[in-house]
Amino acid sequence: MSLCMGCMREIGDNVVCPSCGFDNSKGQHSPFLPYGTVLHGRYIVGSVIDTNGESSRYISFDKQTGDVVIVCEFLPMGLFDREHDEVNMHIRFENDDIFKKLMSDFISYFRTIAELKDFSALIKIHNIFQENNTAYVIEENQDLIPFEEYIERSNGHLEWEIARPLFMPVISALEAMHRRGLGHYAISPKNMYVTAYGKIKISGFATANERKRGTPLKSQLYSGCAAPEQYENNFPIDSITEIYGISATLFYALTGNLPASAKDRMKDSRLLMSTNTVKRLPPHVVTAIANGLQVKRENRITDFDDLRSQLSVSHTAQAIQEEISRTANMNVKKSDINSAGGMSHRGVAFIAAAITVIVLGVLGVLFVMQNPLKGVFADNGVEESTAATEKWTGETIPNYVGMTYEEAVDAAEDTTNITIYRDTEELYSDQYAEGVVMEQSPKGGDKLTASGEISITVKISKGMQMRELPAIKKKSVNSTAKALANQGFVVNAEYQYNDDIDEGRVIGYKDYKAGDTLEDGSTVTIIVSKGPEETEESSSTAD
Repeated sequence: MSLCMGCMREIGDNVVCPSCGFDNSKGQHSPFLPYGTVLHGRYIVGSVIDTNGESSRYISFDKQTGDVVIVCEFLPMGLFDREHDEVNMHIRFENDDIFKKLMSDFISYFRTIAELKDFSALIKIHNIFQENNTAYVIEENQDLIPFEEYIERSNGHLEWEIARPLFMPVISALEAMHRRGLGHYAISPKNMYVTAYGKIKISGFATANERKRGTPLKSQLYSGCAAPEQYENNFPIDSITEIYGISATLFYALTGNLPASAKDRMKDSRLLMSTNTVKRLPPHVVTAIANGLQVKRENRITDFDDLRSQLSVSHTAQAIQEEISRTANMNVKKSDINSAGGMSHRGVAFIAAAITVIVLGVLGVLFVMQNPLKGVFADNGVEESTAATEKWTGETIPNYVGMTYEEAVDAAEDTTNITIYRDTEELYSDQYAEGVVMEQSPKGGDKLTASGEISITVKISKGMQMRELPAIKKKSVNSTAKALANQGFVVNAEYQYNDDIDEGRVIGYKDYKAGDTLEDGSTVTIIVSKGPEETEESSSTAD
């Protein structure tokens, strides 16, 4: 069987594929796998589909099932070497520890995605394995329409009635990911596709290492959809970051244009939306998008429940209905009910007046909270007021802050309806030691009103941001590299002749000394002894 390396259809003796036009006479450029490479004894690798700083995806053929699949290869650019027509990766010595850590994150990430198979917006993972000194993920392959093309076919934008059922499963899938402690962080029109059944599929999966600046990987961010914090070095990204991306993509779907880049919006945060667009969209939808695209994180929608709620008008109508019913029941007196079982004119008038006041009051509050112009045209600088609440005397959310993650999980196991999820992003803290819970959502002490399963997401401290360089003189290079990597440093090595330090032992730091403090993630170079320099005299004696 002769397969086209561009589409995996049979081509017989043809060089140029009659189906897709791919020229099979040319080889694949390094460092990508050569055409026809067989992985795991069954997957025939074809042409590269896309690549980022962490991985590359290939069109492939599963010999066992006869299906076309996608092979995703862990391929962290700059941390390995692979010659042309080779399949094995050669990990550079100084990158060994960080390579293993990043590959472990990659495998763990996709294993979690594989467990979320019931969410229609997520790709299906068929297999995960290690080979050629790296890791591979086998993804499903479907006939999909790029989302940008789908929008173009839809007169350049979607109406809200069409967009809503498309996007709600995406929001649910992202919410499920974050509950499991990981995110996508690159939701954009370029990473979304539409199936033949009119469902959205998300693509472009990668660990958080790839979706922010300041990591060992070359980050891939999508202008207009990447949140401002993703451009800051090692800024912790979370569900608030994700909400910016999904809001920007929804903005694109409804308007046909992306918001300005985050850097530009830092100077001018206004969103450009035509008057005609504003008129044809429900006000609460405009408001929700504006709130999801706030440049300042503290002003942005913070969780998916809130986003889903703000995109739905039903909660507004229900709030009015409940308030009218509650107040009406409180104010109707027996004297207002006539002997025939109906209300007197005075009672009817009283209730009508009460309903009018309540409706106007509730609508007024909702308009202040969901002003459709807020954040769209300009920041009005008006702070929202919060009504004082009475002290809660019922059950509250347990507080896990200050415990280690393991202690929190053990404590939660004693409570049958609470599940702890670990946020994949950790934060620096001078207050909390590394591995200790420093934040949780919902917060400890919050009202516990739900009777079913309760999910609590915890953020784990990364410890202090500034780390002290340990003493390394005369230690082995391997133990030194491991110790520094455990401290959070990226390690390089240089070799020098030295008469006093045995070969393979560390002389010291280049440009630093033991006891210096550096930021977590800093690159340090260690000087390793090559032993005494061989002289001409010793060389001739040996001869």
